Amino acid sequence: MGQMQKSRFAAKTIPTAFFLLTILTYGLLLPWTGFYWDDWPFAWIAKFLGPAEFIPAFAPFRPFLGPIFFGTTSLLPPNPLLWQSLALLLRFALALFVWWMFKAIWPKAKWQTLTVALLFLVFPGYSQHWVALTHINQEWIPFLFYILSFGFTAKAFRTPKKSGCFTGLALVFLVLGLFPTEYFATQEPLRILFLWVLVAEETLGFWPRIRRILRLWWPYFLVWLGNAAWLVYYYRFGAYASYGVAATGELSPLGFLLAMLDALWKTGLYSWVQVLVLIARSLSSPSTLLTLGMIAVSFALVAFYLRRLEFNWTPKSYHPRRGPDFGVRKNSNWGRQAVIFGLIGILIGRIPSWTAGLPLTLQSINDRFMVSMMIGGSLFLAGLLEIVFGKSRLKVYLIALVIALGIGQQFYTANDFRRDWARQQEIFWQMAWRIPGLEPGTVILTHELPLSYETDLGLTAPLNWIYAPDYAGGNLPYALLYTRTRLDGASLPALTPGQPISFEYRTVEFKGSTSQAVTIIVPPNACLHVLDPIYAGGDTYERQPRFLRDAIQLSNPALILVDAEPPEMPVALFGVEPPHTWCYYYEKAELARQLGDWETVAALGDQARAQGYAPGDALEWLPFIEGYVLTGDYETAREISILAYQDDSRPRKGLCHTWRRIQVNGQGGTEMENLASEMLEKFACGP
Repeated sequence: MGQMQKSRFAAKTIPTAFFLLTILTYGLLLPWTGFYWDDWPFAWIAKFLGPAEFIPAFAPFRPFLGPIFFGTTSLLPPNPLLWQSLALLLRFALALFVWWMFKAIWPKAKWQTLTVALLFLVFPGYSQHWVALTHINQEWIPFLFYILSFGFTAKAFRTPKKSGCFTGLALVFLVLGLFPTEYFATQEPLRILFLWVLVAEETLGFWPRIRRILRLWWPYFLVWLGNAAWLVYYYRFGAYASYGVAATGELSPLGFLLAMLDALWKTGLYSWVQVLVLIARSLSSPSTLLTLGMIAVSFALVAFYLRRLEFNWTPKSYHPRRGPDFGVRKNSNWGRQAVIFGLIGILIGRIPSWTAGLPLTLQSINDRFMVSMMIGGSLFLAGLLEIVFGKSRLKVYLIALVIALGIGQQFYTANDFRRDWARQQEIFWQMAWRIPGLEPGTVILTHELPLSYETDLGLTAPLNWIYAPDYAGGNLPYALLYTRTRLDGASLPALTPGQPISFEYRTVEFKGSTSQAVTIIVPPNACLHVLDPIYAGGDTYERQPRFLRDAIQLSNPALILVDAEPPEMPVALFGVEPPHTWCYYYEKAELARQLGDWETVAALGDQARAQGYAPGDALEWLPFIEGYVLTGDYETAREISILAYQDDSRPRKGLCHTWRRIQVNGQGGTEMENLASEMLEKFACGP
């Protein structure tokens, strides 16, 4: 018996376990994650316009969010590591407060409420944790306030002597959680359900309970009603400029039913096993093996801890190897309540995003809507486990397995965000190598960059950060636009010269023209290309989308300030300068080609080849081919032309375009002309 006692964990270790579990779930890749989606514009505003700018910036969107952004950005500088760390601490705090809240509602259901809080902590349906600056302010801080409001409502009921004080706190936190964002506008019915649990302990009969609940709830109802009136006014008559209510035809009864069933399936069940589906697509990849390892290690650690966690069972109900006998402490009524409350929580949590006509898709930006369904989803699964496995000693292992799957899902997602951040940094370093400076008023056009968690307007912020480091107000100097999404007649009217480009960027505005544009492309697994109509003409990029090909003729590399000092790249945002591998030599060769410095182009080619570097896109050989020809190294030009074609026949037309231009413009005499004719014939370039 003494040995058994020594091997058990006291209940006071639970907060420490929560913290360690938070680190395991969200912290292992934290140093290698950064800014995503709207993080970039918000960080740029905080840095260059100041935290106070968030007040007018949010006036047309969610005016009560402005003060939250003002407060947090006044305390934290725009450093990704700091914001990711704060996100981790908030997730830890939220899980503790969820546990505290449910313990106040169900004080006797110790294992059950702990299970809910653990599931809430690792909830796998929400993949946007690493969009830290945005979601800390937009969701997590208001959510924390709402959880505190629920908890203080329960505390007010259980401590009558301090009922007024706790009710006041609950109302204050309700205002703070409800008004900043509409994510939680439909959460209030959960308070009625929680009050039912509390009132049922002391009041018999259905209608007496209802009357007492209404007496307790009416102050909260007034706040909720006030928020509803505010939303109706702001949506219909005010200045709201974000999501609107979906068209009436989309809000059909059938559409509602299908949306609710979809939410129940994804939130209550599928999201918990989603990681198995994702890793099954590439079982041999390193990220899959790492994820499987995380699931296995997490399962072992969580099961070990839960099996030895001491609450208040008797020694007879504890087996030193099998752990606690849950059958002794079964609470089947709790399981039914949790399932019902969870189902309701999921349904009401889906309503705000559904009325805005927004889909609920997993592993996408749209799964952020699950933040309002997390309580419901965690309650539902915990209740289901209680009903089905309440008597079984296997329950602790099933809880540990579900938690491990949640951890695995979050680790899998974190790895995606890590890769995306690394790719962002690579792209902007390549841009800095190729574009030392840029004329103000220039728009960078591309079809789309190979990034998963950014938009063109989001990336407009780091573009300005790099090329306008002294910006202090006025029109936005630079913009980055995707032809895939912006050819809507507004921000990008058409891909013809002289078209005005104008759009608001929160409280500032960009004004430019398609006649002041530089077109780029970043092919997957390749370097950034600045497209010049001279060198990228013909059908060189024939396999690219039409809108990108149309934008090539608008590209004016003369807007690149080739003699400018290299831009400063803040390490916190862009990392240290990457090793000088192939892309460095390619970007510098492109810059030298723009200057007409063919000796430097050839020298850079020699350096890259001597170190064994080669391109991921065979079109990246083109500037070196021309450089070798124009410096008289015909044999090397022939060699890498044939190599480029043999490695990948797709650049044939680019090779043809290059050799035709060499043939027409070359000054190397008969030998150069003969080589050009040979290459044109070899690649079947035609007349």
